[in-house]
Amino acid sequence: MTDSAITHPVPYYSQYESAVMIPDLIAGTRTAGDDPLWLKSGADSREEYAFWAPRMCGVACLRMALDYWGHPVPPSVPLVRELCDAGAYVRDGDTVKGLIYRPFAEHTQARWGIAAQVEPDLTTEALHRHLGGGGLALISVHKTIRHPETTEPPSRGGHLVLAVGATEEALLIHNPSGLPDSSQEFARVPWARLAAFYAGRGVLLG
Repeated sequence: MTDSAITHPVPYYSQYESAVMIPDLIAGTRTAGDDPLWLKSGADSREEYAFWAPRMCGVACLRMALDYWGHPVPPSVPLVRELCDAGAYVRDGDTVKGLIYRPFAEHTQARWGIAAQVEPDLTTEALHRHLGGGGLALISVHKTIRHPETTEPPSRGGHLVLAVGATEEALLIHNPSGLPDSSQEFARVPWARLAAFYAGRGVLLG
């Protein structure tokens, strides 16, 4: 670990058009289909948006990276369709396999010229070095990382966040399903707590 603080000024995108709804979605009092801004996603129907929104954490991370590096940012659902065509998501009825790292990385590099390296064994030291070199990273964590200090997750991985900075004490993430004014933008996850959530894999960007 280095002692210097790193913060990349990455714009934040939620996987939901109405990021303020996330506490209600977590509580189960509302569903993605209730999102009043669903049309902004580019979906053809409210049902299409409701299907994909809970599954688009990786899409949100990609949109953040595209914006940060000055590329046009497609709406979320057309982008997920593009990633389906690239093999990064595989839909079978009501189930979806993905985000699949290798086709995602290959498509990202070919389509936008953003270097994308799959890392099945990504140490925190390597992650910190990559951030220090100007890069970003999609990393696999448990969704309860929105409460890093108070939660003991049942497993690691299953949700993608974008690593956007680091200090000696903590990793800074943009969490597509984080809590408003708390754990969405530049959310601080102490390195000592990260291991409980982090699956040790991801995609290095840039």
